[in-house]
Amino acid sequence: MAERRRNAPKTTTTVLDRDWTTTELAGEHYEHTAFRDVDMTELTNRGATFTDCVFSGVEFNVSTHTESAFLNCAFTRCTFFNATFTDCKLVGGVFTDCTFDLLAVTGGDWSFTALPGADLRRATFTRVRLHDTDLTAAKCQGTSFLTCDLTDTTWHGADLTKADLRGSDLQGLNPTEVRLVGAMIDPEQALTIATALGLRIC
Repeated sequence: MAERRRNAPKTTTTVLDRDWTTTELAGEHYEHTAFRDVDMTELTNRGATFTDCVFSGVEFNVSTHTESAFLNCAFTRCTFFNATFTDCKLVGGVFTDCTFDLLAVTGGDWSFTALPGADLRRATFTRVRLHDTDLTAAKCQGTSFLTCDLTDTTWHGADLTKADLRGSDLQGLNPTEVRLVGAMIDPEQALTIATALGLRIC
């Protein structure tokens, strides 16, 4: 498992307390930029790229992001209420004290992200690459992970009660380290979990 960066990127430019509501981004590039207390509610983002940026207290509520990239970025105290990400890259992202109510992610690559302790109970991930993601102690009761790549994900202490995991790659999931009561899986996944428990299928 790759070691995740925990220190925030160094920034050279700061965007402070600015109203970006209903703003439209199309292909812009931001590097080493700190966004502090910026309101991005209902922002529309198509193809913008943020590299080594820091987002602190940013409101992404009801924003839409399509084919955009947030690479090696840090998110602290950000809100993602009803935000949608479609075919986006958030590789290497670190999320701390963020909220994700009604977050909807479809497609894209969220590999190597750190979401320890995140409350994802009302979030939906569909066909998302979440390879080597840190979901330690994450609250995933009822979360949908549909047809996602969850290989090498760290699940220790996560609560997956009634989560929908159908079609997802669960290699590396240790059933003894998580809560799986009522989780939905398909027959192939049942074999994977049985094998992880040391059972023999006869």
